[in-house]
Amino acid sequence: MRLLIVGKSLPEVTLAAEMAARRGASVRRQDDLPSALVGLREGQGADLLLLDVGSDIADALRRLAAERIHLPVIAYGVHTDPRQAAQAIRAGAREFLPLPPDPDLIAAILEETTQEQSDFVAEDPRMLEVLELARRFAPTDASVLITGESGTGKEVMARFIHRHSKRAAGPFISVNCAAIPENLLESELFGHEKGAFTGALARRIGKFEEANGGTLLLDEISEMEPRLQAKLLRAIQEREIDRLGGSRPVKVDIRLIGTSNRDMEQSVRSGQFREDLYFRLNVLRLQLPSLRERPGDLPALARWLQRKHARANQLPDRPLSVAALAALGRCRWPGNVRELDNCMHRAVLLASGPEIGPEAILFQPDRLHQGEPAVPAAVGAPADTTGRVGGPLVGRTVAAVERDLILDTLQHARGNRTHAAVLLGISIRTLRNKLKQYAQEGVRLACLDGAAS
Repeated sequence: MRLLIVGKSLPEVTLAAEMAARRGASVRRQDDLPSALVGLREGQGADLLLLDVGSDIADALRRLAAERIHLPVIAYGVHTDPRQAAQAIRAGAREFLPLPPDPDLIAAILEETTQEQSDFVAEDPRMLEVLELARRFAPTDASVLITGESGTGKEVMARFIHRHSKRAAGPFISVNCAAIPENLLESELFGHEKGAFTGALARRIGKFEEANGGTLLLDEISEMEPRLQAKLLRAIQEREIDRLGGSRPVKVDIRLIGTSNRDMEQSVRSGQFREDLYFRLNVLRLQLPSLRERPGDLPALARWLQRKHARANQLPDRPLSVAALAALGRCRWPGNVRELDNCMHRAVLLASGPEIGPEAILFQPDRLHQGEPAVPAAVGAPADTTGRVGGPLVGRTVAAVERDLILDTLQHARGNRTHAAVLLGISIRTLRNKLKQYAQEGVRLACLDGAAS
């Protein structure tokens, strides 16, 4: 875990850095974001960014995105006002770390980030076979091609291979070839020298060099343009790259993993993908099954995702009921694990009571297996006639469902409007206006009796 801390050198920040280092993190510090960006451009990678809550979090995320640097951001602050922490989360920070630091909280943040990047939950026999094959592939340096539908966890599998390889102590660098235009992708992969083209104001280290000694993942490699495929083939064969505008080649030592959601053989036959590059990549091959093809993993994945989102939203860890698991089994999951992740996030926010029931499992009717009811009902449970979110949704207005979602979220937040607004993804002003409207309509806001705003 490579941790980058940006902010003033305060004693509390130094203590947090020491605690993270004792937990095995490699810690680097910078006084401000511009200095941190220089280091990131020059190949000083990071897996997690800690940013002072007093910074402009939203602007920092925009600047990172403009540099095509994808890092989870944790805001931190010394004796910070809760409202300031909530604003940082609304601006895009994943979590808030109060200082002086708590050792257990720092350990939990590092552990959660590492697990999210590398955990592969599997209990289904078909997926266990793929995992066993991945473990056998991992110790080698041979290139690996991972194929499968979108949302099946191809990047997670790539991280799994890296974590079980002899390069595990080295960097893991990921590039999404489909998300970067061709003219930028070449610079992203191979780097450039200052003045190599218009706008190249400083030298930038490419992902090949940044991944030196570790693993480079080329996500959705089948989307790469043929001209760039030729340059990539040379880099794989010669183990050296040429920076744009550079005067001499640069040696690199990487293990390459490529992923694709396409039929690669068909892409080769149609001329969209070079045959010689395909053979270079396809030394070892893993085909990930869709979630429909690994039904035995559905309960384990749902429980893991439920716990993850409960922790992230500071909500109770409610188990999934038998009826809720049955409701999950009715969905075809065309979006695979990514779609299940979204579904469980909603369920954690909507659920009430000691467990997550089927009423919190919401998905579109076209996601259901043919012949399944659109609204799953609890096994042996009487229908809810109170008009709350927990009951059937058919026949209710959007305004009524929205009202009950807001009130249930406020109840979860114990009446704290700031926390509730963060969970709902709306501004505190919007929430106050809604509550004022409900009060004028005669709705008793019992969840706010005696609560702080």
